[in-house]
Amino acid sequence: MSAAAQAASAVTIPEIGQPFGGGFFSGITRDPETGKRYLNITASAEHELVGAWGKYGEKIEGADSFTDSRANTEAMAAAGSELAQKVLALDIGGFTDWAIPARDVQELQYRHFKPTTEENWQYGRSGDNPNSDPVGLLYTDESPIQTSVEPFQEGGPEAFQDTWYWSSSQRSASHAFTMNFDDGNQYNDGKDDELRVRPVRSQLID
Repeated sequence: MSAAAQAASAVTIPEIGQPFGGGFFSGITRDPETGKRYLNITASAEHELVGAWGKYGEKIEGADSFTDSRANTEAMAAAGSELAQKVLALDIGGFTDWAIPARDVQELQYRHFKPTTEENWQYGRSGDNPNSDPVGLLYTDESPIQTSVEPFQEGGPEAFQDTWYWSSSQRSASHAFTMNFDDGNQYNDGKDDELRVRPVRSQLID
């Protein structure tokens, strides 16, 4: 067994919201091509950034993954996205592999850290997450409920704002996928809009 495989096999799955790896454990995704599973870690609220996705009207090669946050963000930065460059420059708890969350990584942030008691948005694909483990289903009025992780509840020190956040997953030359943390609406916005970002990093499980 390789050293990397030994390290991965030694990973203990934390509880949702548990401090871990420079942030807070926010769920598991599976790479759709390799089947490998990854722990996703959400940074503290103090490290949120605000800005435009960037490169409006330009299709960025390599920024289309729904699970690989880092690859998307590196592609964005290489193309000149200032927001992506700022995220890649973060050093949090000694970890320097932070990224803008890919679409299905971001969905886990809402599913597990929903700040409000509002009914969930039920339109389009909101909640559908084929790459999470377990697989995510379409939201209902009451599912997911407000997070039980108190620091992430509305008004708490780690809570997401009741507004739109960028993912790093590109939809088209002019739009990228977004999520509203008030009600879980998953949509897409113009790349020149100024939205929030809560950085993430990932760690291989198996």
